[in-house]
Amino acid sequence: MEALGGYRTKSSTGKERTLKIFLSLAVCMGGLFLVQHKLTRTTKPKDFYSFEVVDAKGRTISLEKYRGKVSLVVNVASQCELTEKNYRALQELHRELGTSHFNVLGFPCSQFGNTEQGTSRDIEAWTKATYGVTFPFFSKIKILGSEANPAFKFLTDSVQKAPKWNFWKFLVGPDGQVVRFWKAEEPFDQIRQEVTAQVRQIILKKRQEL
Repeated sequence: MEALGGYRTKSSTGKERTLKIFLSLAVCMGGLFLVQHKLTRTTKPKDFYSFEVVDAKGRTISLEKYRGKVSLVVNVASQCELTEKNYRALQELHRELGTSHFNVLGFPCSQFGNTEQGTSRDIEAWTKATYGVTFPFFSKIKILGSEANPAFKFLTDSVQKAPKWNFWKFLVGPDGQVVRFWKAEEPFDQIRQEVTAQVRQIILKKRQEL
């Protein structure tokens, strides 16, 4: 509504100013949301090798160093009825297939019956002395609940299954995606066959590229 002489009233001008401020704030907030959403999408890890973890000596390690290789990721434990059988089989597989195309990656976990005690450094030293373990060994982590290690959570989310005991095994392909998993009690011969087949595919692909 206009006053005499064609001039707008003060109340009308004040309302317009308030509306402009409100619209400006809304546009700014919308822009900030879009930027934040875009940054979140671009920085979210897309595969297992996109994560960083801590090794048994406390050093931060990028799993990117294993990209292009096959990895068998295992939640290990030192005081379990499955310990000896699994450590010997895992070390043998790691030794046979070598580190050029394959690695066993061991993550100690004590969430199942408190079967993994001591510090990460002590656990690694014990596995080397007892079973001659040479595969990469990382710090003790949690794999269940709200405090689950992000890298391991990626594995369990990928297969929609969470380990119910020690020595579950997750086979990660050269692209960082989970190929399949095995429960603790499943025959190791099946694991060996699948891992070997994956490694052969990498070798054949490299030969074809030469």
